[in-house]
Amino acid sequence: MKLTISGSKNSESLYIQKSYKNNQGKSSTTTVRKLGKLTELCETLGTDRDGVIAWAKEQVRIETEKYKAEKETNNVVITFKANEQMEYNQKKFFLGGYLFPQSIYYDLKLDYICKRIKSKHKFEYDLNAILSDLIYTRILEPNSKRSSFKTAQNLLERPSYSLYDVYRSLSVLADECDFIQSEVYKNSLLTTKRSNKILYYDCTNYYFEIEQEDGDKRYGKSKEHRPNPIIQMGMFTDGDGIPLAFSLFPGNQNEQKSLKPLEQTVIRDFGCHKFIYCSDAGLGSESIREFNNIGERSFIVTQSIKKLKKEEKEWALDNRGFRRLSDGKEIEDISKIDPEDKDVYYKEDPYTPKRIHQNLIVTYSPKYAMYQKTIREKQIERANKMLAEGKHKRTRKNPNDPARFISQIAVTNQGEVADKKVYTLDEEKIAEESRYDGLYALCTDLLDDDPKTIINVSEGRWQIEACFRNLKTDFQARPVYVRTEQSVTSHFLVCFLALLIYKLLEKKLNKKYTCDEILDTLKAINFADIQEQGYMPLYERNRITDDLHDICGFRTDFNFITKQKMRTIQKNSKRH
Repeated sequence: MKLTISGSKNSESLYIQKSYKNNQGKSSTTTVRKLGKLTELCETLGTDRDGVIAWAKEQVRIETEKYKAEKETNNVVITFKANEQMEYNQKKFFLGGYLFPQSIYYDLKLDYICKRIKSKHKFEYDLNAILSDLIYTRILEPNSKRSSFKTAQNLLERPSYSLYDVYRSLSVLADECDFIQSEVYKNSLLTTKRSNKILYYDCTNYYFEIEQEDGDKRYGKSKEHRPNPIIQMGMFTDGDGIPLAFSLFPGNQNEQKSLKPLEQTVIRDFGCHKFIYCSDAGLGSESIREFNNIGERSFIVTQSIKKLKKEEKEWALDNRGFRRLSDGKEIEDISKIDPEDKDVYYKEDPYTPKRIHQNLIVTYSPKYAMYQKTIREKQIERANKMLAEGKHKRTRKNPNDPARFISQIAVTNQGEVADKKVYTLDEEKIAEESRYDGLYALCTDLLDDDPKTIINVSEGRWQIEACFRNLKTDFQARPVYVRTEQSVTSHFLVCFLALLIYKLLEKKLNKKYTCDEILDTLKAINFADIQEQGYMPLYERNRITDDLHDICGFRTDFNFITKQKMRTIQKNSKRH
């Protein structure tokens, strides 16, 4: 505390002021108490100027002792003046949910990675600050780079870089994309156990708000069925569904060509040599199987029963020879199983389509069979409605289009020259499709492994599909607004790192909460600046916030947080 005298010689005013550090970490002062004008105090106290100054210094001493006593008892007294206008450009609201992803960011030592990158490039901006803010805003308020920069202004630690620096950093991030991925993976091994003995692989695509092709942005089959150019992404996750690596390739390229370059990178730069490759049938061609039948690598891929040769298909569709997965008991005929049965049944047989000796495993799920039957019955109803309305053509190239059940036959009436075309329900096609209800096939070169283990590994593929859903829905990776190839790469790198950090946070929480619960909680953790003295939390404390604080090693759920305490919290969130 200190005494401050301001005003002209004939109109001096006395104040008690206190020094503090503002949001930018710069020293500033605030008025604790206005003592009054010198002339009025001389009259009230019945003394001269020296006497007033002596009295004022005593008041400073009293306020200082009061402040120290309140500090020792953790009590904070803040004075508000009713009807006093706010000052211009004084920020009151701050986002604080980023502190928890920040804890994971520094666990992955991304700040050190940025330092290594800076040693190889010539730039003056703070790459670590830019990358971290892009990731935090992608998690809290995903948007364009310009909007993300505006959002970062509301973080407790405001950026010291410019928007121009953000755009300049994109080319550097794109150049170092592979390096960042490999280093982050290695650093993640120091913070958590990675299930890297099983690697799931899949592809998806993202559309651009453009009409013409440009670079790798090409017309292809969009997952969203949009007419815009797309770019494709291939991604590996580990056995827990945590992202491992990704790559981008042109929208018109066959996705099978994307696997080998990325897998070779994972083997060379990530140090992953022994793993089981797991994917769906679209990324499980014979050449891909051969590629993963080398050294210590193996594969488990789904197999289309419809594409099997006649002998193997008849064996797969035969209702006999199945065993219950839970206890291995042989079942006489799966068609006699109760549709409400929740067990899974399987049978296996040696399979060598070309050069690789494999096991063909066929599973049957009564629950899945009932689901497929229900869906087909609804499609048949729609097909009958189309027949009644005279709509016979397929509306789109979709394997689930109900018009596939409509067939055209020619009827010749006596005396007529030309055949009459008649549309009817194709009962043979319906019966043929029903033969596949509940059936699912796998191929693997793990000839001696337990089928139950192999089936469980394959069922984990839903995790990489969930990752793509998170990227598109929760982190809004599309539509993509940036234009240049380097900007596109850096955009998806930021999205990938945001997903990785979220998944590691989710794992630390023991997967007790849904994605919506975690993200909604992070977005709600905000603070209000109170008279430049400290922060008041604006969120509700609940079991999720308790767990977030526990796993990250700091707490923000106090009724009031002083400036000094908040700086300590920020420092703790950056500990390695």
